[in-house]
Amino acid sequence: MKKNSGCAAKVVCERFGRLRVETDRETFSAEGLINATGTWETPSIPAYPGADRFEGQQLHSRDYQTADAFAGKHVIVVGGGISALQHLDEISQVTTTTWVTRREPQFHEGPFTQEDGRAAVAAVEERVRNGLVPGSVVSVTGIPWTPALRAAAKRGALKRLPIFSEILPHGVRWPDGTEQKAEVILWATGFRSSLDHLAPLQLRADDGGIVLGGRLATRVEKNPRIHLVGYGPSASTIGANRAGGAAARELAAHLGLI
Repeated sequence: MKKNSGCAAKVVCERFGRLRVETDRETFSAEGLINATGTWETPSIPAYPGADRFEGQQLHSRDYQTADAFAGKHVIVVGGGISALQHLDEISQVTTTTWVTRREPQFHEGPFTQEDGRAAVAAVEERVRNGLVPGSVVSVTGIPWTPALRAAAKRGALKRLPIFSEILPHGVRWPDGTEQKAEVILWATGFRSSLDHLAPLQLRADDGGIVLGGRLATRVEKNPRIHLVGYGPSASTIGANRAGGAAARELAAHLGLI
């Protein structure tokens, strides 16, 4: 890797057969790149009419700390994943809640086993190998019933409503005109991959997916000098550790270093 002068921009682009990596401190010229930016820095919050007029508190799961902070306030929890349900369980024990999701959640009996985990990872891997946008684990496995969730159901916290159509200054409104007042909207709506800095390389297809290959599905097929670790099947900490080693070996072999 050759080091050049500093640059404030955060973007990766190709120049003269190499990759130019511009950071907020320095600029580098590289033959290959292993991108491990993950998702934590890019929480996903969908846009709804009126969001900028809401006079209460809006926050994402990433900013959630304790349920006690919401005592005495009505909280609308948006999302159908594990994080949303964990928040519902905790918050519904200290105050009133409303749960909304875009789709009907699918619950199932029994624990989440290692076989379930492997099947979920395999399904996500198949998607990225076909250039599709990665799906969530819950979209593949469903939600297992736990004692905590059964207790939340008895409290009435799991009475799911469809997503609202509009956010009001003091709550939300559904298409049929029904309104719910609230002081807090908690977006448990997941994260998106932090890949905006790779946009100049035009790695994505029209539908937003990236075709990946390699042993653990980290190699960008459109540009084999780039590996994505923390995207798709390697989004978990354990998956990223394994994928990182595989990506390094594959990239070194591609560049003729081993």
